[in-house]
Amino acid sequence: MVLERYISDLLYRYNCVVVPGFGGFLSQYKSAVHNTQDHSFSPPSKSLSFNKQLSSNDGLLVSYMAEVENRSYEEMLQQVMGTVEAWKRTLDQGGRLSLEHIGDLKSNKEGRILFQPSYQLNHLTSSFGLSSFVSTPIAREVMKKEIVALEEKVPLVFTPERRKETNLRSYLKYAAVILLALSTGLTGYRFYNETLSQQQIVVEQAQEKVAKSIQEATFFDTSPLELPTLNLKVVSKKPTVGIHHIVAGAFRYKANADKKIRLLKRRGFDAGYLGTNNHGLHMVTYSSYSDVDEALQNLRTIKNTQSQDAWLLSIR
Repeated sequence: MVLERYISDLLYRYNCVVVPGFGGFLSQYKSAVHNTQDHSFSPPSKSLSFNKQLSSNDGLLVSYMAEVENRSYEEMLQQVMGTVEAWKRTLDQGGRLSLEHIGDLKSNKEGRILFQPSYQLNHLTSSFGLSSFVSTPIAREVMKKEIVALEEKVPLVFTPERRKETNLRSYLKYAAVILLALSTGLTGYRFYNETLSQQQIVVEQAQEKVAKSIQEATFFDTSPLELPTLNLKVVSKKPTVGIHHIVAGAFRYKANADKKIRLLKRRGFDAGYLGTNNHGLHMVTYSSYSDVDEALQNLRTIKNTQSQDAWLLSIR
């Protein structure tokens, strides 16, 4: 019997799991973390801690183990107490107690138990599938100082001597530019007039073709068309049987789900295995129904006589 596995299973649903005669493991919500040193991001999680003072048996751990193992409460309590005695001997001898997916415990010189939580498993179900990752930092370049330094080193392009130069060659350049612009404008104006005339001719020809087509389309056959007869065959679909399931629980290990099915069948239920949900947990049902009213009536009976945790899953 691996006691820490049952503790880990209960930490998914509860914030406190007490080991009788040993202490309580507590979980608290922890927001996402951004480490600015290594640029890593961690998703939201549950931070674990240990309190030696919470050693009174609240029945949660032992009842859960008895249900999974299909044994009596007293038998499972004795096994838990035997495991606790072995844990205490390990700590009293100065050894380190390592609990899988929970953390490590060690006793110091003053007799206090030091707890180092494990970060291998995230017990927060809403963060299922999320893992830590490292993002490459963005390098931002600051160019202001470099631009100022560059402007101080750029020489002036025009000197006073160059600005005073005026000769006949400069005037001839300006005159050539003006003549070129005038000749280009006259040629463009002539080309524009010729293009406009051609466009008017094309528009008139198109209008004549449209008018002729309208006259020809005036005479057409107004007799109704005979459409073929289309026969449709309607097939009624029968409702699917067994779409309303009364769920007894979801288990992390398939072996525990099989034990639950055998237990329910011995109690007279038509129990079955429904498959795994989005969290990878194996789902077990009391029974399945095609009538929703019948399913709800049996759900109320099961809640009153078997378990308040039963619920209805409808699949369409």
